[in-house]
Amino acid sequence: MTNSNPFDFVLTGAEVLWPDGLAQGELVAAGGKIDSRATGGKRVDLRGFRVFPGIIDLHGDGFEHHLAPRRGVMKDLREGLYAVDAELAVNGITTAILAQFFSWEGGMRSPDFAERMVAALAGAHGLRTDMKVKLRLEINLLDEYPRALALIRQAGIGYVVFNDHLPHDALAMGKRPPRLTGQALKSGRSPEAHLELLKSLHANSDQVPERLSAFADDLSQNGVLFGSHDDATASDRDHYRRIGARITEFPETQVAAQAARDGGDKIILGSPNAVRGSSHKGNASVRELVLQGLCDGLASDYHYPSPRQAALILADDIGLGAAWRLVSSGPAEILGLTDRGSLEDGKRADFIVLDARNQVVATFCNGVPSWMAGDVAARFVG
Repeated sequence: MTNSNPFDFVLTGAEVLWPDGLAQGELVAAGGKIDSRATGGKRVDLRGFRVFPGIIDLHGDGFEHHLAPRRGVMKDLREGLYAVDAELAVNGITTAILAQFFSWEGGMRSPDFAERMVAALAGAHGLRTDMKVKLRLEINLLDEYPRALALIRQAGIGYVVFNDHLPHDALAMGKRPPRLTGQALKSGRSPEAHLELLKSLHANSDQVPERLSAFADDLSQNGVLFGSHDDATASDRDHYRRIGARITEFPETQVAAQAARDGGDKIILGSPNAVRGSSHKGNASVRELVLQGLCDGLASDYHYPSPRQAALILADDIGLGAAWRLVSSGPAEILGLTDRGSLEDGKRADFIVLDARNQVVATFCNGVPSWMAGDVAARFVG
């Protein structure tokens, strides 16, 4: 639940990233909205700074570090969510999609934890960042489909992504999958019990297409967005498109990304890949995909500073306006959030202030400061 006590203000002297480009001008906000006609707000001189639309993070699991720094340590998950709120704000993120697993992997990725996390977010009063849960459903977890649908309906979850992390190749050959012991320990199972679970889930693979299609139909009928994760081939993307999954997250290859573009699907890529200059898993380069026009939005993935960093890096290739759209208006369009993503009259006053080093020195969500530091804080307070 976000804070709802916005400030009225007029920001002067800064360079502002408007929809048509970077230019000096007054940014006026009233009642939590951008409103160029409003009068009477506090005037704040931001000469020497730049004001950009707030970052909309399409997919992030960095929150896990705050909710379970050690196994069993965090009893009240709300305390972890307050820490997540602070980290998001420091990194200029004003809308955050928290990618919560609903998986056989156990621990923080289990259905039990997903239900706890959703309940904690609903009860975490005073959060300033607009946090929304996305459910990452492991598609072979067929027995838990009804439970997942119940959680989606009860919590009003508006975005679901289909995952498949089962080591099918190893299981098909009767081999012991890699990292089995570590996964088992995290899940609270013995290695033997964990292996038996993987085998049973793999054995039901022939039932997945029909059951997943019915699951997708239910999501569609209830207006829930859904997509696929880690598509590797054009056939992967085509399969998910046929059941209505019109978003592909982190396609592993240029071929899969191109298939998405050819089919009119939305493409979400990981910002850390762009910052690193390559994938840590040997997948397609985000920078190359962006240059080919195969990206509609960038996401933090596992590192909340990376959307800002990636957009500023990509600005050298495609221009600042186009690069920043990948972390603001592009994600807003994917999610159907028409009330944010750009600094236009009537939109939410979601914006960040950057200093000369491109560090975030202030973040505002719906006209409310979620982070401020240094000279900028003094200018607002003084």
